[in-house]
Amino acid sequence: MTSALPFDDFRKLLAVLPTGDAAAGERVRAQFARAEKPQGSLGRLEDIAAWLAIWTGRPPAVTKPLVAIFAGNHGVARHDISPRPVEATARAVELCAAGGAAINQLCLAHDLGLKVFDLALHLPTADITEEAALDERGCAATMAFGMEAIAGGTDLVCIGDLGVGNSTVAAAMFAALFGGTGADWVGAGSGADAEMIARKAEIVDAALARHAGRLTDPLEVLRCIGGREFAAIAGAVLAARMERIPVILDGHAATAAAAVLQAANPAALDHCVVAHLPVELGHRKAIERLGLEPLLDLRLAHGEGAGAALAAGLVKAAALCSTGMAAAL
Repeated sequence: MTSALPFDDFRKLLAVLPTGDAAAGERVRAQFARAEKPQGSLGRLEDIAAWLAIWTGRPPAVTKPLVAIFAGNHGVARHDISPRPVEATARAVELCAAGGAAINQLCLAHDLGLKVFDLALHLPTADITEEAALDERGCAATMAFGMEAIAGGTDLVCIGDLGVGNSTVAAAMFAALFGGTGADWVGAGSGADAEMIARKAEIVDAALARHAGRLTDPLEVLRCIGGREFAAIAGAVLAARMERIPVILDGHAATAAAAVLQAANPAALDHCVVAHLPVELGHRKAIERLGLEPLLDLRLAHGEGAGAALAAGLVKAAALCSTGMAAAL
């Protein structure tokens, strides 16, 4: 038996979230207006610099950025919803640890810290077509782990994810939060063919039907349909908000976890930006529903936070432009 208690602390945090420092953002915009350049000529770079200032409360600077990748496995993957075996999640984590993944090179290129979190990969969550992915206590504990994961003084959090089958799980969460059926939200993921995509849609519909009575509560959507990486990301994004740390979101799991937070509080993602425009139409539609405009469009479908790391380089550049440009005479 579970009680309402494990989620109570998160509900309280989500009810009263810190706001940004609007005056700090206005100071950045005024500084750009005085710079030796045409008005507004740096476009979204000016918006990004102002966003940094709003959430840090100081002149834009990125001195200790962190890419945090959360990896989880899913019992629903047994339904042949991914061309990759479940073991591929652990192999990807090992590759990151060895320095041989794309994300390692991108972190080197932009001087970013990197942490990869193995969320009990040996113990996949329950099959969401038959039972809840996690019990409430386990989901809350994983959210708490995500909150602790960003501790250490970072000033920009870049979120990534790894998990075979998690695009199907995310599609189910999008359908639960935004409406529609599996066919409205699933896509190719890591390379599914038409037959597999149809199977993914059926699995989403089965999961929605199985948990229909619980899906009006966003945290229950996370618990019943999500997974460990989803819960940890929700916790990390929430912790960043409590500490007024800007966040770059990247990937299916990050978007779905963010959607849970926004459903609980419409202002919950004000400190977040989306790294890049996804290839999959369902994922694009989810980002549009969140009201977030991607920073980049590079046709990325790689995962592991690659888009967030690239976007972090853009954010760092915006900060330097804000503080380093000469004023007009």
